[in-house]
Amino acid sequence: MKLTNKYLLDLLKIVEKRNPGEPEFFQAVTEVFMSLQPVIEKRPDLVELGVIERLIEPERQIIFRVPWIDDNGKPQVNRGYRVQFNSAIGPYKGGLRFHPSVNVSIIKFLGFEQTFKNSLTTLPMGGAKGGSDFDPKGKSDNEIMRFCQSFMTELCRHIGADLDVPAGDIGVGAREIGYLFGQYKRIRNEFTGVLTGKGLSFGGSLARPEATGYGLCYFTEEMLKANGKCLKGQTVAISGSGNVAIYACEKAQALGAKVVTMSDSNGYIYDANGINIETVKQLKEVERKRIKEYLNYHPTAEYHEGCHGVWTVKCDIAFPCATQNEINGEDAKNLAKNGCFCVCEGANMPSTPEAIEVYFANNMLYAPAKASNAGGVATSGLEMSQNAMRFTWTFEEVDVKLRKIMVSIFNACDKYSKEYGMPGNYMAGANIAGFMKVAEAMKAQGHV
Repeated sequence: MKLTNKYLLDLLKIVEKRNPGEPEFFQAVTEVFMSLQPVIEKRPDLVELGVIERLIEPERQIIFRVPWIDDNGKPQVNRGYRVQFNSAIGPYKGGLRFHPSVNVSIIKFLGFEQTFKNSLTTLPMGGAKGGSDFDPKGKSDNEIMRFCQSFMTELCRHIGADLDVPAGDIGVGAREIGYLFGQYKRIRNEFTGVLTGKGLSFGGSLARPEATGYGLCYFTEEMLKANGKCLKGQTVAISGSGNVAIYACEKAQALGAKVVTMSDSNGYIYDANGINIETVKQLKEVERKRIKEYLNYHPTAEYHEGCHGVWTVKCDIAFPCATQNEINGEDAKNLAKNGCFCVCEGANMPSTPEAIEVYFANNMLYAPAKASNAGGVATSGLEMSQNAMRFTWTFEEVDVKLRKIMVSIFNACDKYSKEYGMPGNYMAGANIAGFMKVAEAMKAQGHV
């Protein structure tokens, strides 16, 4: 698929000029523009109203200093971000990422994607993202607490239960959310559902830790069913070993698949007998150790240095669950060569444009992250509802709602891909479905 529409090409030049040195943001906008070409031809009213011009510009970008004291008493300074991208359909909603790679381009691409992802869930949530270049790895609990308290001291000015509700992302788990929430409550003197992913003892939702991984499998299952296949009996390669990867592995195995790989930033493990997910949970969630330690428990498994090798393993289905742009063109060719017929994204934008071209060239089923990994934010939306009602649903109730949302997301992708003449192109279907709801809301609200 190539971008040929002159209006969108001209807009893309403006994006490139206005956002220099922001490749991830430019990549995300380009992908969406390619899908929107048939929409532009059918809906000249959206062009006349400047809906897309407004959509590609964040409503608000906040950058701030985060000073904190390490355990040696030495002052440290990091940079914090919150990009509130679009609030047409609800309060801003999107995670916080703490990782050395964080910069304005990554936060903007994530916020842009979040706008469409949140729209797909059918829940009333706008799009935002935030974070810092702070690295939690190797830090003590006290250092992380001091950093989180400093970060929230500034962020609390810009968020609220009906304004902007952050959640976790890479580097921000239950521990960090707890510290952030405690500082917000201390400063604002109020107990509200201002963050999601909270602990169960102070307003969190059951099934939230599992939601992104479980939702990925529910979407995959529905997509396979629509194409005459099923997850049961398939061999799955997963990258990553964080929250998304762990629970994608757990649910895929529960649905009858065999997961043979997981990875971290140093390398990957291959277990021909199937990954023992309890061992991975112990290593990553309890001991906080590297994935290579898996071999201490399962010596017949293999460990390989480097991350890209995970995509050379023979599999039927690939779940990239680590980070953006982790599958390049060569990786995608290796997947296709080894018989992989389906790629469903658990991380945000893990496939490069070259990789996506390979998927389509080989007629592989492909689910983009904004659709297939929307389970996490969907359940965050359910957590917001529970907080507003001062009520808690059971794990089973949340899981049932999550599955229904993921099925409805697939159905929307399928519907719009067919309606705009691209049946089976779920990337286009997701982009168009997410866009249409936001665009109609922006149109109804006038030039704001």
